[in-house]
Amino acid sequence: MDHPQRHLLPFLAALAGVGFLSLMDVLMKSSALVAGVYTASLLRSLLAAAMVAPIWLASGFRWPRGTLLRLHVERGVLSAFMALSWFFALTRLPVAEAIAISFVAPLIALYLARVLLGETITRQAILASLLGFAGTLVIVGGRIGSADFTADTALGLASLFFSALLYAYNFILMRKQAQLAGPLEIATFHGGVAGLVQALAIPWLFVMPAGGMLGSTVGGIAVSAMLTAAGAMALAWAYRRAEAQVLVPVEYSGFLWTSAFAWMLLRETVTVTTIAGVVLIVAGCWIAVPRRRRALAPLARPEAP
Repeated sequence: MDHPQRHLLPFLAALAGVGFLSLMDVLMKSSALVAGVYTASLLRSLLAAAMVAPIWLASGFRWPRGTLLRLHVERGVLSAFMALSWFFALTRLPVAEAIAISFVAPLIALYLARVLLGETITRQAILASLLGFAGTLVIVGGRIGSADFTADTALGLASLFFSALLYAYNFILMRKQAQLAGPLEIATFHGGVAGLVQALAIPWLFVMPAGGMLGSTVGGIAVSAMLTAAGAMALAWAYRRAEAQVLVPVEYSGFLWTSAFAWMLLRETVTVTTIAGVVLIVAGCWIAVPRRRRALAPLARPEAP
């Protein structure tokens, strides 16, 4: 018999993990607006890796080789561009709105899984995609129809869709990684490789925050890095102890977490069209959730970009 109590701790861990990552997004928006998207993203990746790597090294690590090492490198490179495009979008759009639109990534992942993994696309997956697409049109249409729609807003939306596409492919890589490595190793290479890739552009893009803002900006990025590591570990722990279909609804609390944090820290409000759009997108994702033990992946945000 399946006792609900055995899912309580994973449920609470997943809820906390989503909350950590939602707060990270809001703090990173503030840091990126002050220090620049590139500088904030670079420092967050390097600091997150520096926080997790010593724990992995002390745990009796084994250096990855062959296919696993290639997966770590491929996902790290992907994450570098995914993070940059994501944080750029956050500086141009309300955070809750960006989170809502990003929920279409798992639906895109269903089609990538068909192409790359040979998985079957069911009728319910097609219906889910149509609902998700409709929800996205509602949100984007509301943004285009608003008085404050500018060229910067259009760039933010384009960057957001590019990040969502990368994030969808990230699901495929994450599935393969999770079968071969533990959370500490994955988190170390995820941040480390992404940071090293971004570091290649330091001579051209790195901007040192102004003296008066240096301490608070770096401090905010450091807290974001800690939240990134904590959120990733909490979700990894939860998904190792409960099926994805049990925890998927928790992932969508990210919209509520983000809306609350963005209102408290940035005074951002949520529009009616955003709420309507996210209802359609979440409904689509819920329909797409596999009802079998063999689930595609967590259908929302298993970790930060």
